[in-house]
Amino acid sequence: MSVPPTPRPANARLQAMLHAPIAPTLARLAWPNILMMLAQSSTGLIETWFLARLGTPVLAGIALVVPVLMLMQNMSQGAMGGGISAAVARALGGGRQREADQLVLHAVALNALLGLVFCALLLAFGPLLYRALGAEGAALEAALAYSDVVFGGIVLMWLMNAFASAIRGTGNMLVPGAVICGGALLLVPLSPCLIFGWGPFPALGVAGGGWALVIYYGLGALILGAYCASGRNAARLVPSRLYLGLMRNILSVGALATINPLLTNALVALTAALVGAYAGTEAVAGYGIAVRLEYLLMPIAFGLGAPMVAMVGSNIGAGQPERALRIALTGGAMAFALAECIGLAAAFYPEAWLRLFGAQDHMLQAGAGYLRTVGPVYGFFALGFSMYFASQGAGRLKWPLVAGFLRLLLGIGAGGAALHLTGSLTVFYAVAASAMFVYGMVILGAVASGSWFGQGHLRKRGLFARP
Repeated sequence: MSVPPTPRPANARLQAMLHAPIAPTLARLAWPNILMMLAQSSTGLIETWFLARLGTPVLAGIALVVPVLMLMQNMSQGAMGGGISAAVARALGGGRQREADQLVLHAVALNALLGLVFCALLLAFGPLLYRALGAEGAALEAALAYSDVVFGGIVLMWLMNAFASAIRGTGNMLVPGAVICGGALLLVPLSPCLIFGWGPFPALGVAGGGWALVIYYGLGALILGAYCASGRNAARLVPSRLYLGLMRNILSVGALATINPLLTNALVALTAALVGAYAGTEAVAGYGIAVRLEYLLMPIAFGLGAPMVAMVGSNIGAGQPERALRIALTGGAMAFALAECIGLAAAFYPEAWLRLFGAQDHMLQAGAGYLRTVGPVYGFFALGFSMYFASQGAGRLKWPLVAGFLRLLLGIGAGGAALHLTGSLTVFYAVAASAMFVYGMVILGAVASGSWFGQGHLRKRGLFARP
């Protein structure tokens, strides 16, 4: 379906994305997004700290649920969310206001359907999944108690991220950031109240942490949905028929992009299973805590990546491919620098992080080994992940997905073989570090070469000098 362009009011954010200096514009758009993601990740870490008081088996069980929960977060916010933001940005950049408005309803319908599908699948097959990943006894009980609550309400996460992504596609990062940060502030006291039964709240144990998350998702969806319906957003939630063409606009990027978080979180889950099989429950708990720091890189990569989706998408829509490519390279460099600082700090001082959650020797040894080995290449993960978002804006996901497959093959295939042959977690972690390096460099090389548009096209437009 083709929706004809309609007149639209001047949009200062759109004009900045199309014409303002790139690095300052990216920084201005990114900071509320980074703050939002840090708040989200921090609340997860705070919840882990509280759940750690319930014992090591609970930590081990939660370590197996977290990759699945992050998969849902990444799929709804980063993959489908990127498809939503890119479609809205391209419509606004091309002057198609009516299409941008209708895309909001299409985004909500798609995400609601996907949320219901994953709710049913995870409730039905959760026990089989966690047993396959090595959970048993008290660890399996903890995993199921937490999982059943969180995934029973997971459609609320999908709805919240549909509205947030539609708003980000207009270049507005502040409203989603404010709502999600506000929800994070609510989670900090609510989670322990429901876990331990403080005040008038019932003591729900590990399930209490899940209920706190569900309440947070529900409130976030309600507030962001009201904002989109109010008319204050540049793409408004309006009544409309559902059109296959508009669904395709979102799914052409979003559906393909879901493969990337599947690869990333499968890597984390399978790595946890291998560590547990070779080194035991305390080691997998240590690995789970160490890799939580890796999830803190996502606020940086997504914080810069979401504005990159909107900026690249709007410039593609406006017929400015050279500027779109410069946005990707600039954002990737910024993400690399920030994440590399975190990775080096973790490599030099791993126990400063690990001792926040426990002090068992075997747990500390496994977690510190991971951070010392993998931390120094964290910059390459953030580089690749941020440019994956830029590729969503361009609608060109081939090379980010190839890089994700390579990382999984190296990390689990070569890493698993090395662990089987040597029995050494150090060797296993070294392979994981190499896989992370390859991931970032493959995406950088592909984007910088002009693979989005063809190098010949960009040379004609003057971006690359002729040899």
